Parts: sequence; structure tokens; C-alpha cells
Amino acid sequence: MKVVVFSTCVVDLFFPNVGAAMVEVLERFGCETAMPKKQICCGQPTFNSGYVADSQKTMRNEVDALLSVDADYIVGPSGSCVNMLHEFRMHLADDPEYGPKAEQLASKSYEFTQFLYRVLHVIDAGAELDAKATFHRSCHMTRLLGERVAPFVLLDHVKGLQMIPLPHIENCCGFGGLFSVKEPEISKLMVNEKVDDVVSTGADILIGADQTCLMNIGGRFSRRNLPIKVMHIAEVLNSNVDMSRVRYANEEELAAMAGGRD
Repeated sequence: MKVVVFSTCVVDLFFPNVGAAMVEVLERFGCETAMPKKQICCGQPTFNSGYVADSQKTMRNEVDALLSVDADYIVGPSGSCVNMLHEFRMHLADDPEYGPKAEQLASKSYEFTQFLYRVLHVIDAGAELDAKATFHRSCHMTRLLGERVAPFVLLDHVKGLQMIPLPHIENCCGFGGLFSVKEPEISKLMVNEKVDDVVSTGADILIGADQTCLMNIGGRFSRRNLPIKVMHIAEVLNSNVDMSRVRYANEEELAAMAGGRD
């Protein structure tokens, strides 16, 4: 199985350790990976700022880049950015050349944990991490991409990891891309609420599946001098791996997957 790595600009430029962890996990599960160099940003920042037409040039570049390799799937470490790839279908629909390409791109694009769970049917990735942690459920991955299950199943099977429910898990961390720039005071209040909720769990680690959220919350941890570690779920699933413990979904679990994402 061949997989194109959709690196996302934030992971590529600021958190390459996350991208490396994702690739190592994918390759451990038999995927041949490729990362086209032509990929840049998916266009989400300018698109969300209202520059819809201007963003289409960036969208077309990303379509060309990610489809330049003949691969079975496209996998990224961010539900927000992967959802943007899916939205290309709507915004390029009237383009006779890129409309069909955008449909093709969307049909095989998955967020990392979604791919592990729903395509490879992994339940236990064989990881081990002796820690107490909580999970930040990012807005775009949950509400737009529609994935609410995959990361929790995978984390529940990490050996030694005690997962503590996060109060008000449905709340946004206040980042929202350029929202945090345009409305800094509101954003600050939101991220402080999120940090307070994380602190209330007593967790040593905050885990997430969108690195931009983790960057925002981690920045507030730093400013408040809180010794809470931030980890992307790819790093967790790449921790102290014992492949003899790997488990795939049984028939009952497969049926539950087919039943939906909520």
C-alpha cells in the first residue's frame, strides 16, 4: 500500500518530529510513504480570511502536488488541514480540469488516526507510555471532518497510559488560525479556559491530533509556567512500540466502525 504524506505547513516547518513519528508508524504497518516536495500550504489561512478566489491557486497547487504520486491514500497529521482537502471539491467544482481531481483527492485523503483505525483497522498500535494524560479534541477534526472515535480507541490501547477525561472537551482552544490574530483578547480567554480544564485533570501530558491547537495550548502552558508536556498522538503511538502487541479490529469492532464516526 502506497501513501502520500500530506505534511501540512505547520508540521513541516515547526514540528518535523511529528511528521517523522507519523511516517514511522505508517511504515511500521506496511505502508510505503512518499512526500511530494511541491506541496506547500492547503490554503486554509487565506480562505478562512475571506480570500476565496485568491486561495484557489494554492488549492490547485496542492491538488497537483498530492496527486503527483500514484498512491492509494493521502494521510495527514491534522484533521483541520485534511478537512480542507475535502473542501476543495466544493470550491473547485466548476473547474473542468481541477473539479474531478479535487474529487479524487478527497476520496483518498485521511487524517492519521482515522486512517489507522478506519482503513488499516488498527485497534492497538503496540505503543507504551507510562504517564497520566488527557486529550484535546480539536474542533475541525470533530465537527467538520466528523471523526470523534479513532484517536480515543487508539489511546485507550496504549500500554501504561492512563487517560483522564477532559472537562468541557467540546470547547475550542481559541486558536482558530487567524481568529487568534484578529481577536487576541477573546482567544486568550478561550485558551486560558482550556488550560484550566487541562490542569484540573492532574494530567502530566496533553495529547492532541491537531498540532496547531497543541501549539496554542502549549504556548499558554509556557507563559503560565505549567510543567505539562504536549504530545501529538503520532508521537504517542510511536512510543516504545512492541509489534507483538498490535491488534486489529475483530468482526464486531469492524461492524461498529461501519456504523458511523460518533
